[in-house]
Amino acid sequence: MSMQEQMDEFLSKRTPEAPEIITFSEYLQKVKKNPSIAAPAHRRIYEMIRSYGVEIGEEGQETYKYFERELFGIENATREIMEYFKGAARGSDVGRRFLMLYGPPSSGKSNLLAMIKRDIEEWTRAEAGAVYAIDGCPMNSEPLCLIPKNMRKKFEDELKIKIEGDPNPVIALKLRELKGDFTQIMCRRIYFSEQARCGIGTFVPSDPKSQDIAELIGSVDLSKIGVYGTESDPRAYRFDGELNVSNRGLMEFIEILKADPRFLYVLLTATQEKNIKTPRFPLISCDIAIISHTNESEYKEFCANPKNEALIDRMIVCRVPYNLRVNEEIKIYEKLMKNGAEGVHVAPHTLRVAAMFSVLSRLVDAKDENLTKVKKMKLYNGEDVEGFSERDLMRIMRENAYEGMDGVSPRYIINRLITTAIRGREEGVVAFITPIDVLRSLKDGLATSSKFKPEERSRFEELLGLVKTEFDQLARTEVQKAFFVSFKDEAKTLMANYIDQVEAYLDKTKIVDKTSHEEVEPDEKLMRAIESKIGITEGQKDSFRNEVMRKVAAATRRGGEFNYQEHSRLREAIEKQLFEERRDTIKLTITSRTNQDPEQLKRINQVVDNLVKEHNYIAESANELLKYVSSMMAREK
Repeated sequence: MSMQEQMDEFLSKRTPEAPEIITFSEYLQKVKKNPSIAAPAHRRIYEMIRSYGVEIGEEGQETYKYFERELFGIENATREIMEYFKGAARGSDVGRRFLMLYGPPSSGKSNLLAMIKRDIEEWTRAEAGAVYAIDGCPMNSEPLCLIPKNMRKKFEDELKIKIEGDPNPVIALKLRELKGDFTQIMCRRIYFSEQARCGIGTFVPSDPKSQDIAELIGSVDLSKIGVYGTESDPRAYRFDGELNVSNRGLMEFIEILKADPRFLYVLLTATQEKNIKTPRFPLISCDIAIISHTNESEYKEFCANPKNEALIDRMIVCRVPYNLRVNEEIKIYEKLMKNGAEGVHVAPHTLRVAAMFSVLSRLVDAKDENLTKVKKMKLYNGEDVEGFSERDLMRIMRENAYEGMDGVSPRYIINRLITTAIRGREEGVVAFITPIDVLRSLKDGLATSSKFKPEERSRFEELLGLVKTEFDQLARTEVQKAFFVSFKDEAKTLMANYIDQVEAYLDKTKIVDKTSHEEVEPDEKLMRAIESKIGITEGQKDSFRNEVMRKVAAATRRGGEFNYQEHSRLREAIEKQLFEERRDTIKLTITSRTNQDPEQLKRINQVVDNLVKEHNYIAESANELLKYVSSMMAREK
């Protein structure tokens, strides 16, 4: 889409300058046709999020596509959040609680709130999310609250909606002037806007000694007292507190537990009773989805104080931990790197090594001694780990329900990545960063950062060692693949041959030799050569072969073809077998770079070309990879 087309689209969707004003009777007809127009705040947010799509899992769990665009690896947290909004949207007592998110820094709490605030603004600009308020009301109150309580039952039956709340002091004064004739009051369509302070409020606590409660509930307008004669006249009051302006929408309460307790008790009234208590006025009805957030240490300290029991009882608490899946962590870095590494080539696996380090730092030791942290990381990432099934994964996750509340934050990692990228941009004409650059940068950061305690530095350095070992294997595999012109075809052929042999072995049948066309026994030597590459012992071979054939059968039932890459252990075995056959040639070629004959040089150039074309390297980063692997193989006996 061109710039002009984008501007035209923006102008076509912008809020009209002349507000849409309709009569109360016209508003009733709109509500009758579409009751969601008069939906309470929680339901409005719930419907907005649902509009992006919902997937129902095998166990009936709902996954909301809305969060998948910008939030990664915190599905359990977003599912809990949506359970809160779903219950509140249905009118349950859950709607009389405020939602509090707690978790470690940079786990996604603020980003989640920023998303909802941004998108609820757009939702109210669409017809599906249209919102109307009493014209001239400083709190944008719902027009249906004008209907006297003794008349509401009939209206509720006809409109199929529950009517709550009372007119605020400004509108009550206007009704008195009209002698109670609410049908004369006009209604106006409103559009939520944080900047315009309409339907969205944000409160940030500061020094308790100087912060005024007026920031939440408004204040007297001293310039108007002389005009109206008394502070109790609603026309002499500024209904501009964050609770006032966020009526009908939502309010974000940043770092809620840093606030003075008197501010928190105002929130209790607003959530539990749906009222705001303002000096010199009766209780003022409000309808606000209040979402707050804090860090874990302050939350635990808050819960430990018996005086806070009443407050805790009126909170719906949702834990937002760090992501624990490497693939999702990579998405976080890709998103955050967009504006910080422009023009810098990020070599393959660079973000992966950073993601592996951060995820490992968040994991706790498993009860099972056979489950190392690296295996646990792979298991969480959806990879096959020998000896552990999907049922084991569910059990392990239940046993470690509070995992992810500690470790290295994405913010720290991205700082190191951006720093490395900037250095790369300054040092050469072609700017690029590699996994080794990042590992070095992370290690330097541990040594120079004051945020880590000595024991943490020691633990994190050990984890970097584990990550380097994993990368060494990735690097070796990448280079070895590049030496094969038709690696995928050769791997597929070897895999098909292995499966044919295994099938015949398990069925106790013979196999037709492709050369002699004679029936021969399954090639035990070939099967054991492949299986031994991944440590499958003689006693384990039958179990492994049966597991492979179950995977093959499952793929056939789904109408597809078995892909050896979907079985991590078999993939590793197949690749190692292929590499073993040509190991000496590869090692000789890349370790004798200083004295290469024309044929070797041609082969190296072909490998670099393959890395560029097939694996998204550039020539410079491909050469750096070859140097690194060459150094590794030169050290081998």
